[in-house]
Amino acid sequence: MATHPNFEAFCETVRELCDPVSGCPWNRVQTHQSISQYLLEEAYECVDAIDKDDAEKMRDELGDVLLQVVLQSQIAANAGEFTIDDVCAVVNEKMIRRHPHVFAREDGRELTPDEVNELWEQVKVAERAREEAAAEKRGGRPEPLLDSVSSGMPALIQAQKISRKAVNCGFEWDTVDDVWDQVFSEIAELREASVTGDKEAMQLELGDVLFSLVNVARKLNIDSEEALRASCRKFRNRWAFMEGAVWATGRAISDLPFDDLQALWDQAKAAGK
Repeated sequence: MATHPNFEAFCETVRELCDPVSGCPWNRVQTHQSISQYLLEEAYECVDAIDKDDAEKMRDELGDVLLQVVLQSQIAANAGEFTIDDVCAVVNEKMIRRHPHVFAREDGRELTPDEVNELWEQVKVAERAREEAAAEKRGGRPEPLLDSVSSGMPALIQAQKISRKAVNCGFEWDTVDDVWDQVFSEIAELREASVTGDKEAMQLELGDVLFSLVNVARKLNIDSEEALRASCRKFRNRWAFMEGAVWATGRAISDLPFDDLQALWDQAKAAGK
């Protein structure tokens, strides 16, 4: 097994930075809560580097994400909660448990990616059943199913995870056409709410439309988050094309009427942007 001296040296660097006596004054006073926002920020910056297929930037951003993991673990170690070794041990055990087709293979058959995803969900359902049984044995109540989906996640990702968990418990439409019927029903309710001008009602109904579209995507085996991110990238590229074309004429894009902007948009589409 390969050793990882750079990782060990990095962990030691962070330990020294967080030393309660001799460490960095800023690091010494940080808590789980005070630096939690940086974990999100660094993760988003890493995803941006991945989207741009920038390997050098990706390497740097992954390092920043790793820094947040090691920092949080060192804060926990100083408080006597857990260590980075505990974090590694738990996730390693989880990966082995959720990949029986690799670590406990019996028939030697190679699974397809879709079969692996299905197996992953089956293992998680089995884990949930064991947790419920253990909680019942202790005389307590298991963690509510959807509590494991962080409300701090972007709403689209939350919707995907919530939907999948509900489906694993049998709460599922039979066909994708049934889900489309739900989408059209929610759109009709949104249109009705828009007539009233009730902003709160419109917001709730729009949320229902989006959630039902997430279910369509799940039925079609499409990642909703990636689909929307791809659309955002496409819009950025086309807008940059439009800005460039307008700038070349010595004008500002905000000076053009809608019809001219639409014509430029069509040109961007024709150019493959």
